[in-house]
Amino acid sequence: MTDSEPLLEVRGVVKRFPGVVALDNVFVEMMPGEVHALVGENGAGKSTLIKVMTGVYRPDAGTLRFAGRDTAFASPVDAQHAGVQAIHQEIGLVPSMSVARNLLLGREPRTRLGLIDHGAMRRAAAAALESYGVDIDVRRPLRSLGVGAQQMVALARAVSVKARLVVMDEPTSSLEPKEVATLFDVIGRLREQGIAVIYVSHRLDELYRICDRVTVLRDGRVVHGGPLAGLDRLKLVSLMLGRDMAEVKAEGMTKFSGAHDTAGVQPVVEARGLSRRHVLDGVSVSIRPGEVVGLGGLLGAGRTETAKAIAGALPLDDGRITVAGTPIRRGSPAAAVRAGVAMLPEDRKAEGIVAGLSIRENIALAALPRLSRAGVVSEARIDRVVETFMKRLRIKATGPTQRVAELSGGNQQKVLLARWLATEPKVLLLDEPTRGIDVGAKAEVQALVDELAEEGLGVLLISSDLEELVEGSDRVTLLRDGTVVGELRGDEVTEHGVMSAIAGQHEAEEAVDG
Repeated sequence: MTDSEPLLEVRGVVKRFPGVVALDNVFVEMMPGEVHALVGENGAGKSTLIKVMTGVYRPDAGTLRFAGRDTAFASPVDAQHAGVQAIHQEIGLVPSMSVARNLLLGREPRTRLGLIDHGAMRRAAAAALESYGVDIDVRRPLRSLGVGAQQMVALARAVSVKARLVVMDEPTSSLEPKEVATLFDVIGRLREQGIAVIYVSHRLDELYRICDRVTVLRDGRVVHGGPLAGLDRLKLVSLMLGRDMAEVKAEGMTKFSGAHDTAGVQPVVEARGLSRRHVLDGVSVSIRPGEVVGLGGLLGAGRTETAKAIAGALPLDDGRITVAGTPIRRGSPAAAVRAGVAMLPEDRKAEGIVAGLSIRENIALAALPRLSRAGVVSEARIDRVVETFMKRLRIKATGPTQRVAELSGGNQQKVLLARWLATEPKVLLLDEPTRGIDVGAKAEVQALVDELAEEGLGVLLISSDLEELVEGSDRVTLLRDGTVVGELRGDEVTEHGVMSAIAGQHEAEEAVDG
């Protein structure tokens, strides 16, 4: 093949899982020496596409063509031998081994007797890292290094095994600014050597700084592909979120009136200066009784982390959280629950429901301290609470003893919601409450959230569905890269306003004016 021919072609790839089409007729093309951005929200198909490219999954339909030949990687090792290397957020190396050993693992230089030549190995490793601006003692265990240095070791290893295509999945998520600059220098060298890079990141500034072209995935389909330089940020955000630009610009003048008047009411929750290295940087959020506060931003902006911090599930370096005027201990889920904070996690199956237990047992889990006296659980009180919430939330099941695993996604979500409402919370943190449920169940959950706010419950709403976020929120706090970049109130709460803040107000205004 020549430099004018694609290095990698993904042609009509389809990948299905039970009940889900993760990739639907996907076409992507990579040129030698190209830095190609792969973007999309959660569930867009990015991870699945990367796994197809790197041999983790075999496509159900379609073909891959690499270096001028049709191929189907049988395994990640097969892909690596062909020259495809992946560098993930979780460093796939051996922490207990030395840096040198990790860098040359499986390719260690040998003496004439067949033994590992440790001196030669250390010299080769040091030279390789030095070429990437990394000066460390290669005799040290990998685990003794910071995450940034570990990622540079992984990158040096990938390139040293004659990589032709390097996949970088959120490579700067844990890096310091100086380390990010070093990484970008390395990417520049890879480009000069004709090595292609697939760059996955939610940070728009990075994409526009180093990427040549972009592919946008949404719901398993390619919705855009082409040069990044001519694509303004507001347009890119609209493609990722699934909103038509003409429609959004028309809605820019549409006024939104919050449903709940909470002016002058003291906040039930105040979070001030929430900070965690590489995750949150001085985030502040307040929620009043009877108010729905939206938390907007792209994937990776810090939405989930903010909610988890308030719920005590994310350790913080700094910050203060008060509930009903009383400070609560950071990093303690138990303290948050006692204070009246309840959270529905984004991944209900991994962090929410207990699939092997019944509806009754799932609902009662969090409320057991309230439903017991002197340490003795009242079965009658549990039955009354479960019956109340099954009726109120219209949970469709054969009865309270049915296993939660047998319910639909929407009813599982209702069970989880019932569990936390049974604790009589003061504030409810909802992370993607309608994701993965059908239209009917979605409408029921949205109506219930509004009803709870009318009854005086404070609600924090996180949603990647722009329409849901705008229509369901009285105020919207907007995050980008772990920092609050704006707040919209009343008439300002529009889809155009949210997208403008996410994209960066200056760039968005230029796009609209143009």
